[in-house]
Amino acid sequence: MALLPPDHPDRQALASEAHARPPEPLDTPSRATYVAVLIDTDARARELEHIASLCAPNGVAPPAEGATHFIATLGTLRFKWERHGEFSGYTFFIGGRSSSPFGETAISRLPADWLAEIPGSTLVAAHAKLVPAEDDEPDATVLANLFDGNIAVGARIGDGAGLAFTDFRVHGDGFARFVVFNRDLTLRQAGRTLQRLFEIEAYRMLALLALPIARRQLPRIVEIESSLAALTDSIAKDQGGNDESLLHELTRLAAEVESGLASSQFRFGACRAYSELVTTRVGELREQRLTGVQTIEEFMARRFTPAMATCTTVSQRLHNLSERVAQASALLSTRVDITRERQNQALLASMDRRAKLQLRLQQTVEGLSVAAIVYYVAGLVGYLSKALKAGGLHIEPDLVVGIAIPLVALGVLSTIRRAKHGISKAEAGQPSAREL
Repeated sequence: MALLPPDHPDRQALASEAHARPPEPLDTPSRATYVAVLIDTDARARELEHIASLCAPNGVAPPAEGATHFIATLGTLRFKWERHGEFSGYTFFIGGRSSSPFGETAISRLPADWLAEIPGSTLVAAHAKLVPAEDDEPDATVLANLFDGNIAVGARIGDGAGLAFTDFRVHGDGFARFVVFNRDLTLRQAGRTLQRLFEIEAYRMLALLALPIARRQLPRIVEIESSLAALTDSIAKDQGGNDESLLHELTRLAAEVESGLASSQFRFGACRAYSELVTTRVGELREQRLTGVQTIEEFMARRFTPAMATCTTVSQRLHNLSERVAQASALLSTRVDITRERQNQALLASMDRRAKLQLRLQQTVEGLSVAAIVYYVAGLVGYLSKALKAGGLHIEPDLVVGIAIPLVALGVLSTIRRAKHGISKAEAGQPSAREL
């Protein structure tokens, strides 16, 4: 007997999402290498094939079709793969120390050229060391040796359970460097700490992908703003006669703004999302300041946050430009509509004057027509009277014609009036006498 209604189709997947991509428990000392690559959708199949080529020699089953994360032990090497929206992350772990600060790394256990043949383009590559903490905190000499003399940033983390340092630089081997000194971190806390540091670097770089776009867009935005200001000023002056050219220029500016929005908004939106993730991951470190060392949070506030502000500003200016161009277009369209309305009114007035002139001409023609008809009919009456007189009838033809002229004129005028009356009723939609 079923205890519950049928499961939602996504119930299990959603419940498992909270446990996806767990951190690797790490012994101290350990070494790790992380590589994040941007990869196109059509290269996803090759990505799985490449991972399978690493698993096969070690007798490990490759990730299943459609998998988004994979963990495997390949001899002394622990391998973790994660697929994200637009990038994939590869993490490799080995135990023990190296003879030099970053001498023998985790990727030294990989087959030759395997790492270089990963599909995609490298965005992040970083080595990390997890070592036991000494009684004293590492001094400037130790940190300079770890980071080739570069200024290190870091702090106590996990409420003092460890210390984390980096210089946020790409070294000569193409890798960034992270060092974690373990005081009281558990195995999972140590793994989670390294994962957070790798994610901070990955999300930082992904967010910064929007910065070159913002820098390219900024000069064009300034130019469009200047052109729009000049166009708006021309519309305000209402000089007339140049509405068509103004509308053409506004259309061109609108097209440029929309093109800029279409080509950048995905990246700017991703920038905001990744920036929030960086802030979240840094907060999860729970840093405590070390004397004379800048914390990771302070480094982000001074070096990362201004870049994000630039991207946000450029994105907002593009949106504002789009709205301003639309407002200017609406204003110009309103003015054009008013001009057209005036032209239509002038045209109607001209047509009305023309109709009145035609009516007057028609009335003049009607008078001439009446005279012509009367003259014609009177002539017929005269001929008829003369014929009757010649036949012996005692009548005076001139008298008959004189009497007939007013009668004929009245008859013609009456006929024309009835015709006009019938036309007026037809135009008004009333039935004529004949239709009735």
